[in-house]
Amino acid sequence: MQDDNAGANGVEHTKDRVLDAALPYVAFDGWSDATLRSAIADSGVAGGLARALFPRGGVDLALAYHRRGDALMRTALADRDLAGLKFREKVALAVRLRLEVISDAEAVRRGSALFALPQHAADGAKAVWGTADAIWTALGDTSTDVNWYTKRATLSAVYAATALYWLGDDSPDHSATWAFLDRRIENVMAIEKLKAGVRDNPLFKALAEGPLKAMSRIRMPKAPDDLPGRGV
Repeated sequence: MQDDNAGANGVEHTKDRVLDAALPYVAFDGWSDATLRSAIADSGVAGGLARALFPRGGVDLALAYHRRGDALMRTALADRDLAGLKFREKVALAVRLRLEVISDAEAVRRGSALFALPQHAADGAKAVWGTADAIWTALGDTSTDVNWYTKRATLSAVYAATALYWLGDDSPDHSATWAFLDRRIENVMAIEKLKAGVRDNPLFKALAEGPLKAMSRIRMPKAPDDLPGRGV
């Protein structure tokens, strides 16, 4: 019987072959079915298998490229010594690394255009949320309540804004982008300080015992335990 991990690794390797073959065509054809057709021809992967791995064509290719960036960011962040950094500096570094591991800015630009379309906006938002989740998880976030959502929502906004700024930045070493990122994170930290002050307010404490109490029951989503292969 085939080892599950070996099978999964084989699938990922095949997806990587198709994605690598697609990248040279993205600048000309975008994340499109034409790009997938070219990738199939160049990669040597059977057309039926490639389309099974990327059933929506260019959209799934673009999402795979985005997830590759998240994985590269996690690896780059794991190689850094974060011991002497403030938490805001760790977040800034993670976002910066996520942008710096991108090998093809034009592929990101084309992806931004694709996910700006109404029919693909939800996919784009989910991808950015996934990046925010990857960063918080890599930094050791252990929240399981409503803060799990607010942290990722806030960082999603910071990352999306910074990525768009980065795409148009021609300053040396993207220095303007990193200054922009620092300002966005400073704004977030100011909001966190404000929230901390509000929590100490007697009115907030009264609300927390009343109308807001339901929010304390909000928990992070959990993957089902009854999926095939889980617990094996």
